[in-house]
Amino acid sequence: MTTRHDLWRPVSGCDAGCLPGPGQTPAVPVARRLGRLVAVLVMLLAGAALAALLPVLPARERRAVLRGWARGTARAFGVRLVARGRLPRRPALVVANHASWLDVLALLAVTPARVLAKREVRRWPLVGPLAVAGGTLFVDRARPRALPATVRRIAATLRAGHPVAVFPEGTTWCGAALGCRPGGGFRPAVFQAAVDAGAPVVPVRIGYHLAAAPTGGPPPAPTGGPPPAPAGGLPPAPAGGPTTVGAFLGAESLGRSVWRVLAARGLTVTVTATAALHPGRDADRRRLARTAESAVHLVPPRIATAGVPASAAAPTPVAIPAAAPMLSLPGAAPVAAPVVPLPPLRTPEGGIAVRPAREEPAPQVGLAA
Repeated sequence: MTTRHDLWRPVSGCDAGCLPGPGQTPAVPVARRLGRLVAVLVMLLAGAALAALLPVLPARERRAVLRGWARGTARAFGVRLVARGRLPRRPALVVANHASWLDVLALLAVTPARVLAKREVRRWPLVGPLAVAGGTLFVDRARPRALPATVRRIAATLRAGHPVAVFPEGTTWCGAALGCRPGGGFRPAVFQAAVDAGAPVVPVRIGYHLAAAPTGGPPPAPTGGPPPAPAGGLPPAPAGGPTTVGAFLGAESLGRSVWRVLAARGLTVTVTATAALHPGRDADRRRLARTAESAVHLVPPRIATAGVPASAAAPTPVAIPAAAPMLSLPGAAPVAAPVVPLPPLRTPEGGIAVRPAREEPAPQVGLAA
């Protein structure tokens, strides 16, 4: 796999080999998939109706309705959401890795942020009007000269008291194969908005995991031997392990990605907020972007593609306090994340202070079909 990018539109190196092959992920029966599909269509129609209602609601109620719709839609897909750490309720630039269209639902479900999306989303049926009514900010990726105006809109939104969520990698990628990372990493332009508005930056990691082991796939390896090489795609994901089943990559159609998610059994999306970064007035946006990227990709990917050298790994992590304990799911034992006590850190040349976010914890989220 090779990673391509240009100055404005980064492209990951992902292809079909980054996705699980047949039988490598647990699946629900076809009847269950069709039931989920009907539920998703109902939620999309409800979203179209909400698009007319949201503009007349007060801001607080508008955020609550949009958050409830996102949670309900995730549940319709059969996806369980888990929120870890302290997600912002106050003005902050939320920056996250990007693997799937599900990322947007996950963020909307756990934080009242306005999302930065590509301009084409505005024209999507059903989803487009809801995105506009929900306060989505749009960027025209075909016009690089429009980028400064987009940065100014983000800064203005932060000054007005709204969190803003962006995906600085500029495209989706599997997050599993080291050679697939989009060239250039986190694009620094949007970080200038946080510097200009004096708003903190909250790096967020979005991860996909399976709660069940696959029922099919290649046979197990002999005791003490190496795992068998799959005929196609990545090795089968163990129960509770990371998976790319929710990813939306490359030339794959949206319909195929949606059907794979509808078919998945036990898919969990975890949204983890790390320590907030507080840039000073003299902060360098490029350094801020690299620090945020290191926080998001703090743990190197565990799944590597054959033939990818170790030098292609994600950027070297910086010392960042770990996220707060996981918010437990109904009926499930809570899982605590370790907390590393570190004092506030200031890098003189970058003007960036790193310390735990002070926002209130996000509400408990636990949704499953």
